[in-house]
Amino acid sequence: MRILGNPVKIEGSEYSNTKAIYICNHASPLDIFLVMWLTPTGTVGIAKKEIIWYPLFGQLYVLASHLRIDRSNPAAAIESVKEAARAIVRNNLSLIIFPEGTRSKTGRLLPFKKGFVHIATQSRLPIVPMVVTGTHLAWRKDSLRVRPAPLTVKFLPPIKTDNWESGKIAEYVEMVHTLYVNNLPKSQQPASSQGEGGKNS
Repeated sequence: MRILGNPVKIEGSEYSNTKAIYICNHASPLDIFLVMWLTPTGTVGIAKKEIIWYPLFGQLYVLASHLRIDRSNPAAAIESVKEAARAIVRNNLSLIIFPEGTRSKTGRLLPFKKGFVHIATQSRLPIVPMVVTGTHLAWRKDSLRVRPAPLTVKFLPPIKTDNWESGKIAEYVEMVHTLYVNNLPKSQQPASSQGEGGKNS
């Protein structure tokens, strides 16, 4: 990254060795490489099952034993999330997930889906937020080259979930989303006037 003109500043690295559910805002393909590099050995990702059809990356993703979920309908999605929670507990793994569910086109934070909280309430693992800034400037959407831009990855303190209640899912999602808003620069905070985002699901 330094050779490409993208120095990476890492903050809060003392929280990067916890067995946890690591979450990250998602504005560039670079996010994937950064979080897999900076999370502990034994961390797997989770993505929609269709990722297998992505040239090269999809095959590598499957060969590395990362998790896939079926989002074809609500029942399948719920069962996939439950199985993901069982898998990380059974195999003593950490998980990395992008709670926005898709990549932001502008770098601004999107609404969070609820899946990461469902997995937390079922696995009782803490959540470690990773706040990434600058990647949307370094690798812009629809571009094939990386531009020089400083990047920052900030680990926030773990959020305990062992006392979380299943009836407060939306409340927890909003709490974590607000945490991100407060730790992102204004240029990456949500801009409701732009109409980006969608309903949580």
